[in-house]
Amino acid sequence: MTTKVDGVPGPRSNNGHEMAPLNTRARGDGTHGVTIMLSPPDRNSIGSRDGAGALPDGDPDRAAWSGKMQFFLSIIGYSVGLGNIWRFPYLCQQNGGGAFLIPFMVMLILEGIPLFLIELGMGQRMRLGALGVWNTIHPWLGGIGISSCIVTLFVAIYYNVIITWCFYYFFNSFRYPLPWATCPQLNGSDVEECERSSGTAYFWYRTTLDAAPSIDETGGFKWWIVLCLMLSWTVVFFIVMKGIQSSGKVVYFTSLFPYIVLTIFFIRGITLKGAGAGLMHMYTPKVEKLLEPTVWLDAATQVFYSFGLAFGSLIAFGSYNTPKNNCVRDVLLVSVCNAVTAIYASVVIFAILGYKATLGVERCIQVNKHILVKHNLLPSMNVDNGEYEHVMAGLNDTIAKDWEFEKCSLEDQLSSAAEGTGLAFIVFTEAIVELPGSPFWAVLFFTMLLSLGLGSQIGILEGMLCTIFDIDIFKRIRKPYVTGVVCAFCFSVGLIFTTGAGEYWLKMFDSFAGTIGLVVVALMEMIAVIYIYGHEKFTEDIYQMTGVRPGLYWQMTWRYIGPAIMGCILVSSILSMALRNPTYGAWNGDLGIVENKSYPNWVMGIALAMIIAGVLPMPVVFLLRRFQILKVDLDIHQGSIRRNETTASTKEMIDEDDVVSPDLPPPQSLAATRFTIGDFDDDDDDDDDFSGPAPGGPVNVRSDSDDEDEPPTMGKMLAKKPGTTLSTAQNQQLQFKNQQHLTPNVLSPGSRKKPFRMEVVDF
Repeated sequence: MTTKVDGVPGPRSNNGHEMAPLNTRARGDGTHGVTIMLSPPDRNSIGSRDGAGALPDGDPDRAAWSGKMQFFLSIIGYSVGLGNIWRFPYLCQQNGGGAFLIPFMVMLILEGIPLFLIELGMGQRMRLGALGVWNTIHPWLGGIGISSCIVTLFVAIYYNVIITWCFYYFFNSFRYPLPWATCPQLNGSDVEECERSSGTAYFWYRTTLDAAPSIDETGGFKWWIVLCLMLSWTVVFFIVMKGIQSSGKVVYFTSLFPYIVLTIFFIRGITLKGAGAGLMHMYTPKVEKLLEPTVWLDAATQVFYSFGLAFGSLIAFGSYNTPKNNCVRDVLLVSVCNAVTAIYASVVIFAILGYKATLGVERCIQVNKHILVKHNLLPSMNVDNGEYEHVMAGLNDTIAKDWEFEKCSLEDQLSSAAEGTGLAFIVFTEAIVELPGSPFWAVLFFTMLLSLGLGSQIGILEGMLCTIFDIDIFKRIRKPYVTGVVCAFCFSVGLIFTTGAGEYWLKMFDSFAGTIGLVVVALMEMIAVIYIYGHEKFTEDIYQMTGVRPGLYWQMTWRYIGPAIMGCILVSSILSMALRNPTYGAWNGDLGIVENKSYPNWVMGIALAMIIAGVLPMPVVFLLRRFQILKVDLDIHQGSIRRNETTASTKEMIDEDDVVSPDLPPPQSLAATRFTIGDFDDDDDDDDDFSGPAPGGPVNVRSDSDDEDEPPTMGKMLAKKPGTTLSTAQNQQLQFKNQQHLTPNVLSPGSRKKPFRMEVVDF
């Protein structure tokens, strides 16, 4: 039931979330209406804790974090993921070593932190998911939330496959010796494919994946991977099935355990032979690299993906916060923690890889010494390295080639470090084999990867499910049912990754599904908040929530620098895909190497379709709502303000319902259009109490109800005859007929009191 009250529009409220103008019809007197939304009072649920319902916007029954630590660990678990372990060290190695930290920190300050605050702050201010936030800023922008949800779905489908592989390696880590430590035997000799590559590469490509020669040949489903995929989705389902009420308890393990493991590996790694050489190789700055634009682009891209921006997850996490949470402090703490974790993980990784490279050089020298002894150039294998190097320096290139000497270079060994799955499942596992008690270290390492992967997957799914749960039709369905359907759908689509071409498909999804779509969404988010919602209003929102007014740094990065960086990333990504023929690494079992192959046209068609699916909702929703093609706008969030357009058929009815009490302030005053009716009792004739939240929020009248799955309904307001005026007592005793919440004689003496809370927003 809505009541429209005439009033003179005052200055725009500082903390209100007025809808941007959409076919606004001015009244005949030039004034605008005030829309009052009536809904039941705060329920005794987790959502009403800690003042969660005090904010005039969003869902008063929204779930809330049980404590500050739970929120902080959830954000850390989401933003600190696998990329910090197997992407950042590789980028440091390839882009100037320690010099790469300069562009990384610059992009962190100019791009990552500002957009991080936008997402977290908007979620906390409006207490809505991604879909609700952008619809509330302006209905034309509703496609941003849909695009974010679609791209997040693509990422969630393939990201869980990495967790699947970690499960498989985790189970095999309990075997002694480790199954990838040596090549399997066939007729008393090593398998030829393994002998040409290595034990770790053979176990990854042949035993784990049973890789097909190309993406065109699936090779059928691998039942062991199918079972592990089912296990991973089952674990994820039980973690997220009740939202943060269930996942919030798991984050204490998924967020803290990786740091424990990293510390154990750090202590062990720095004591190993060659650790110093590995760290020197990684962090020795190559300042000349900073002149290459690709280095800065890699830094910006790493910052963007390491924070998990544009997935909608940060908006969802922020929406579960209390209205007065200091989100600026949270953003700064998480940003510092993310950067420190990436650097810390790099130290651990390259300390271990330095040990592996040192052992590799020693084995290489032993092979060359054996050749020299065979040709009587060395007296024995026990000579020191000085004499060995002296003899090697005296050989010409022809002899070195004919005798098949190996090149024993520590620099070459360290430069061959891989990224992504190659680093985790091939290079690092080979280093683990060299450690005493290797199964123990393998269990620790893959448990850490599982924790990091699950922490990020929880955040990814939380962002998508939060958007789904904010759609009114899904609120009538219990969360576990919706979550189960989503997980079952993702598992079904994810079966494509359990074939022999599964790794090739995962690389294709990773290259196309979550790149351009996410960058476009992030750029539109920044434009929507800063230029449509208004940077002044957002600045005031931050001030109202935290008591700190964002200064020049925030204004410059929000308005100019951030959008420019996101635009550069978008343009470079598109040009890179258009000018460079996309390839993938296919395993050649005959040669025991990985060969680069071009994607077939039909696969590129699927990739293009995923990109379009992630971007298309934004222009489609804009056109539908701009040209009134979409006549009925779905209520995506119960209790939040929605514009009720006046049409020829409804204007007369709305005008008849207009009520102006003589007890209200004069029409010219600010209070005439901005006021709050606080908590009061139906039969209380005391003075009006206009205390409540800051002006600018929706009006909510809420009743105590224990049924959280059933949307609230209100009875009909008693009709008021035209021409009559309400007295003060009558104005305080508006009677409602509602069989579920009120009795017909609710206002009679001795009746049970029912509290109401009403808040008003001016559009």
